[in-house]
Amino acid sequence: MMLVGATIYAFEIPNYFAWIDKKTAQLSGIKQTLSKTGLAIAYFNPLWIFRHLAFIKLFSGSFSDINFNLLEIACLSFLVNIPISFIANFLIQNKIKLDWRFLASAIFSAIMAIYYALSETIFQ
Repeated sequence: MMLVGATIYAFEIPNYFAWIDKKTAQLSGIKQTLSKTGLAIAYFNPLWIFRHLAFIKLFSGSFSDINFNLLEIACLSFLVNIPISFIANFLIQNKIKLDWRFLASAIFSAIMAIYYALSETIFQ
């Protein structure tokens, strides 16, 4: 998972955050704040969670566990996580400068990775 974080996620996430800034540059006030937060939450959606869980299964050799049930777990995990994710992404997107967002997101994601790994047990 460290390899995935250092390659795929390290490329995707900073570029997406920069795109969010460009996409919302013409907005201001609460509209910009909510747009930036919503776009960040949209990135870490059930398919992203599914992919993360699939990587865990792949690296642990549990290939047969990568199935539709894992997607259902990802959806439930996403829905339950929305309040926490909203607050964290609000802070990351609106209170932290772009240069530091990846680090802040990586710290939040590390905490959430534990939740995602446990979500299979919680939501099964």
